[in-house]
Amino acid sequence: MMEVSKPRRLFLWCMAAIYMVAFVSLYVQIPGLYGNEGLLPARLQLRYGGRSLTEQLRSSPTLLWLGPHLSLDTQASMELLCLLGALLSLAALLVEALRDSLVFLCLWVSYLSMYQVGQVFLYFQWDSLLLETGFLTVLVAPLTLVRGSRGIREHDSMTFWLVRWLLFRLMFVSGAVKLTSRCPTWWGLTALTYHYETQCIPTPLAWFAHQLPVWWHKLSVVATFVIEIAAPFLFFSPLRRLRLGAFYLQVLLQTLIILSGNYNFFNLLTLTLCLSLLDNQHVNFWLRKRDDNRERKEAHPYRGGDSAGSSERWSWICYLLELVVWSLIIFGTIVLFDLQFDPHKNGVSSRTAFTFHHFNQFLKAVTIPCIWMGVLSLIWEMITSIFRCACVSGFLTRFWGMFQWSVFAVAATFMFTISLVPLSYVEHDSHVRLWPAVRQTYDLVDRFQLVNSYGLFRRMTGVGGRPEVVLEGSYDGVTWKEIEFMYKPGNVSAPPAVVTPHQPRLDWQMWFAALGAHTQAPWFTSLVYRLLQGKADVLIKLVGGGESMMKNSIPWCTWDTLI
Repeated sequence: MMEVSKPRRLFLWCMAAIYMVAFVSLYVQIPGLYGNEGLLPARLQLRYGGRSLTEQLRSSPTLLWLGPHLSLDTQASMELLCLLGALLSLAALLVEALRDSLVFLCLWVSYLSMYQVGQVFLYFQWDSLLLETGFLTVLVAPLTLVRGSRGIREHDSMTFWLVRWLLFRLMFVSGAVKLTSRCPTWWGLTALTYHYETQCIPTPLAWFAHQLPVWWHKLSVVATFVIEIAAPFLFFSPLRRLRLGAFYLQVLLQTLIILSGNYNFFNLLTLTLCLSLLDNQHVNFWLRKRDDNRERKEAHPYRGGDSAGSSERWSWICYLLELVVWSLIIFGTIVLFDLQFDPHKNGVSSRTAFTFHHFNQFLKAVTIPCIWMGVLSLIWEMITSIFRCACVSGFLTRFWGMFQWSVFAVAATFMFTISLVPLSYVEHDSHVRLWPAVRQTYDLVDRFQLVNSYGLFRRMTGVGGRPEVVLEGSYDGVTWKEIEFMYKPGNVSAPPAVVTPHQPRLDWQMWFAALGAHTQAPWFTSLVYRLLQGKADVLIKLVGGGESMMKNSIPWCTWDTLI
């Protein structure tokens, strides 16, 4: 009898918590962002035009089309949908029986409905990642409400494998695009000398991180490349300790990012994906519980005679293989980044000892093997799953298990196949070699955000300084006062805020707006207009201007970009 997968249960609990945070964070910003007097009214995205509900859903898959049928306007519909999503995810967080496939389907549909009308304020990579992970959660979660059992299903490892594959794509591509972008700071290993002070919303610890010596920043960039490019290949290692080592490397990176920057629920979601690398034995180790399988082995240490000796020899072989793998990674890092001890600086000197052409050749050499690695790993999960189905006693139980396996095997194959399109974006020749039918299928489901492309921190900004858009208001046109935002860095004498896991979406977009001309941020004109009107939803919900700015509309407003 198989033990219930503790990593899977922990994954479902974490997803319920992240959904709750995402819905609550969005709910408080809906009036200012999408309300009738907000920056980008969502009602303008829903063109009814006398079409039937089916045609409306086909044009844009969102439940907000149902608003008029419930006598609700678009803003009220969004708030209701967010409230229901928050309450449902809270219930799933507290009650294990509600961590069900149908519940997670409702949560995914609700967030997708918001995404369809969210425009630029919901087009962040973590929103896409939440939708993709949320859909996989529908496949991973049990049908508790229908079947009434929370026990393990024979195909669970197959669907949970998709989460690991998503983690691989996220980390590997995020590391690769840093180099394919030809950003001089990543190639020069100096990206972190700018990052901590130029990121969108730093934490108080970011200041201390910025004060670290340059050689440490460069060594940190090297570590980032190792964790994001090399370590993900260990996700599919048959050796358990290699997977655990890769897990803790990812946890280290995500924890340091959380401590130094406010990236809402994104890093928490990435840590949740990392749970797919664990097994029951390691979770039991966390919980200080003894593993049942280990107890049985200890109870019969001499059973099998020769098998005990073979097991010991196999254990030593595994240790040797693990030592070889870690040695190769360390040796490759030293060679590729020319790591040397610098006695003058009391630190480690480093430089990129390979060229863009070398890295491009590396991507050409590994992208297709990456795909085949995924194919073989998925096939192995399918074989082990169908073997477990075949070993179940009882004809009807075995038949039902095989039927479930068939359905989820098709779903897993479909999800894996369409995920090859965004994965292959990292290398053009590999993308071209994909079957046209795969790309066509991906295009058909693209609007549902089932799979997405990622590329975190592709280019490092702020090399020439940190640009800031500064808004000033005046009641008389003579005395001007800077409009302070709630979370965006402004007053240099005040410490940065800690807002994780909340995401202030306007503050984030203000950071992007400062990186280019105002024509690249058309919503900015709407922001200035709403401030001139003194709209309460914008002033209180987004800007935090307070009642003093609400009493009278601001008759004068100007803006400038400071470097």
